[in-house]
Amino acid sequence: MTKRVVIVGNGMAGARLQEELHRRDPGGERVTSVVIGEEPTAAYNRILMSNVVAGRIRPADTMIRAENWYRERNLQTHVGVRVERVDRAAQTVHCSDGTVHRYDKLVFATGSRSFVPPIAGALDDEGAPVPGVVAFRNLADCESIVSALGKGVRVVVVGGGLLGLEAARGALLQGAAVTVVHPRSHPMEKQLDSAGGAVLTRILREIGMDVVLGGRVSAIRDDPQTGREVVLTDGSTLGADLVIVAAGIAPNTEVAAEAGLAVDHGIVVDDELRTSDRAVYAIGECAQHRNIVYGLVQPGWEMAETVAENLVGESLVGYEGTQQILRLKAHDIDLASMGEIDTDPNDLEAEVMTLSDPHRGRYAKVVVRKDRIAGAVLLGNPEVVGTISQLFDSGAPVPTDRMRLLLGHLVGGATESASPAQMPGDAIICRCNTVSKKNLTDAWRKGARSAGAMADATRATTGCGSCQSVVDGLCEWLKTADA
Repeated sequence: MTKRVVIVGNGMAGARLQEELHRRDPGGERVTSVVIGEEPTAAYNRILMSNVVAGRIRPADTMIRAENWYRERNLQTHVGVRVERVDRAAQTVHCSDGTVHRYDKLVFATGSRSFVPPIAGALDDEGAPVPGVVAFRNLADCESIVSALGKGVRVVVVGGGLLGLEAARGALLQGAAVTVVHPRSHPMEKQLDSAGGAVLTRILREIGMDVVLGGRVSAIRDDPQTGREVVLTDGSTLGADLVIVAAGIAPNTEVAAEAGLAVDHGIVVDDELRTSDRAVYAIGECAQHRNIVYGLVQPGWEMAETVAENLVGESLVGYEGTQQILRLKAHDIDLASMGEIDTDPNDLEAEVMTLSDPHRGRYAKVVVRKDRIAGAVLLGNPEVVGTISQLFDSGAPVPTDRMRLLLGHLVGGATESASPAQMPGDAIICRCNTVSKKNLTDAWRKGARSAGAMADATRATTGCGSCQSVVDGLCEWLKTADA
């Protein structure tokens, strides 16, 4: 019998799951899927939102698929519809438009929302941000920010994490006067050690951004003479025509909790990504797997592939977790962070190599354990990111001369600036979609003769986009090789 799968959430994880089910069962003989999404638009690439804020692309450019792609494949997707409750006994989903959907299998892909700290004056009586305050999380938020930006507009960004810095850089590129307020001693403290954080702070200030560290926003108020002000806990104030809140995320678990599923920080799942109900799964930012709630796209996509295989495949597979490599996608700032970044000075098993050149905005730190890379921070070092990422991914041994890792002189190693001819076939080009050089060259041989065609065939470049230059270079190399 055909299984009816209802997917709650039309974000990057939910949309990917529907695609993966269709790819495995294009005729719909084994599975039919229904996606229900609260946002009014088709699925889009949230990673590109900072480019929308910066004015580099339009909101329409973030769409994952063409408008008619789902319709042409008879894939049911309902947008602008909120799931209000789930009746697990009847296996039905009840929606805000009055529709009721029966399911054999249910998948929560509800993602997360922006966390708004307790700031007096930030929210109205219904808990929504007041005009001039944007909790940055979705495409509608991007459009609100862009409409308010302009030369000299005073912008205060609450939060110096990944999303906050990307929003701040985008606003700066639009001519705004930007101040980032962050409660820690350096920005992106989850991805950077203190030395790297100091270099990043210096870079941000040099490109024209004000950075207030160790500060918290306590209130937002309107002053009759100076206009809107952001008040810090020490009593100081900042003028603000626009306040962007990017202070973290909170998984959307309310419907799952009301349905009686086990919920902790996220919806608790096992290695098959099942919840406490064997007929219900959870993936992406709303799922808690082995006590981890991931906030990046790659884990969500890998979870989607796991669930698709378990629903359509002949045998069950498990999700083992994702080794994350984070890239800051902000103009003029090249930052990659992976694995273990803080070490105990008394830990004799850890080999730690660092290279700091703050005047030129460069910092590198690599942690090696048992001849394998356990973690790294690379700021202003794009020439070595490819090599170190591949060593981290593959678990391959590092060279005896450890400093060569930082200097980019690995013989035969693949760096992002190296010739594609020197890259091994198993070198991962697109981490978001786990696409190797061999996957791309195979797609080329099958007729994908441009970067766009390769993206359609393999999904490379459709995640964070940081691999675009590598894919372009690979295309040029293949054209030359075929000539």
